[in-house]
Amino acid sequence: MPTHLITGAGSGIGAAVARRLLERGDDLVLLARDAGRAKEFADRYPGARTLVGDLGNPDRLSWAFGQQAVPKRIDTLLHIAGVVELGTVGELTPKAWHFQLNANLIAPAEITRLLVPQLRAAQGHVVFVNSGAGLNAHAGWSAYAASKHGLKALADSLRHEEHGNGVRVTSVYPGRTASPMQAKVHQQEGREYDAERWIDPESVATTILMAIDLPRDAEVNDLTVRPGR
Repeated sequence: MPTHLITGAGSGIGAAVARRLLERGDDLVLLARDAGRAKEFADRYPGARTLVGDLGNPDRLSWAFGQQAVPKRIDTLLHIAGVVELGTVGELTPKAWHFQLNANLIAPAEITRLLVPQLRAAQGHVVFVNSGAGLNAHAGWSAYAASKHGLKALADSLRHEEHGNGVRVTSVYPGRTASPMQAKVHQQEGREYDAERWIDPESVATTILMAIDLPRDAEVNDLTVRPGR
């Protein structure tokens, strides 16, 4: 069975993807920010393995991975975790910028760097779950959009660099998706949150599985998913 390493399996799109892959019998390795979260994942996803590493502190990821058993082969690396903190350029502090850039951009880059040998061995697939903000930036979204624009650049560069090694790279750009993050966004925007207005995480999971299940003769580079209502 293929081995998938997933960040962001705690909720939203990440949880939907993890559940679907586990149900079909694939092997999962779930990144958890600490030991408590790892235990929660182990209870929630029977049979899945966990790897502990804090996306908010990417400088420590290399050390953290060095203390644990990392799979020798990874068929799919799914970067799904993300954080958001809205605010105007005139309001956002360096702390808010680092918070989003670390988790949304630098940590995915570092995890990918650390796992490139395993991905090459499997001729694997890296999936970056980006955002509509990775294509267009709006007022109040500067730091988050910058992190997601950077994630697009990371994916595009990686695709060119690893194509010759058989590694596929896909960026997925979901519109607003019903999730705890979206509830937080609405709270920051001062708006009432209605999950029924937005994309179901299961629908985004379906598009991700389509991309990773394609035969080797095809590769989805960029996939935009918008609310249908």
